[in-house]
Amino acid sequence: MAERKINAVTKQVLELGPTLAFFAIYLWIKEDSFTIAGTEYSGFIVSALVFVPILLLAMGILWVLTGTISRMQVFTAFMVIFFGGLTAWFNDERFFKMKTSIVYGCLAGLLGIGLLRGQSWLEYVIGDLMPMQRTGWMILTRRLCLMFVALAVANEIIWRTMSTDTWVKLETFAMPAALMAFLWWQIFALQRFLIEPEDDGKA
Repeated sequence: MAERKINAVTKQVLELGPTLAFFAIYLWIKEDSFTIAGTEYSGFIVSALVFVPILLLAMGILWVLTGTISRMQVFTAFMVIFFGGLTAWFNDERFFKMKTSIVYGCLAGLLGIGLLRGQSWLEYVIGDLMPMQRTGWMILTRRLCLMFVALAVANEIIWRTMSTDTWVKLETFAMPAALMAFLWWQIFALQRFLIEPEDDGKA
């Protein structure tokens, strides 16, 4: 099914809204504790649990509006549900914090497997959005693989050595901003490999 176009602002709100909602809820209740079914939970853990249905609701609305959902969104939802469940079951915030490391690690691993096979799985996923020569895709895939490794390592260092407050702020803003800046830098750095529309299909 072809993806239906929706307003760009609406799409951004649905994609970024859940993370910002988690941040806002955390700031609101971080000093509080909540007793649920006889177990006391910190404000952080409750924020993480509330984040799960908010994310699923946003994804559901996005699916209804666009008629499609990406593999990355499905993977992210699975990881959030799984680690959110572990966080609640063991009443241990570390599970939710390490989720980020595992997501980035899995992405690096998938790209790495493709590279070992001499393939750019990144091109397979988003090649239609950015026509580029194979050499460019291989370079971008290698660099992005290393970037995901760096983000996974950074997350492990941050949550293990810094406060929850610091982790939440860096997880919500710094890491996504670093990844976005890296991608924009790569787009400009790999301009020479881009295929112009008028050249597409030529020998």
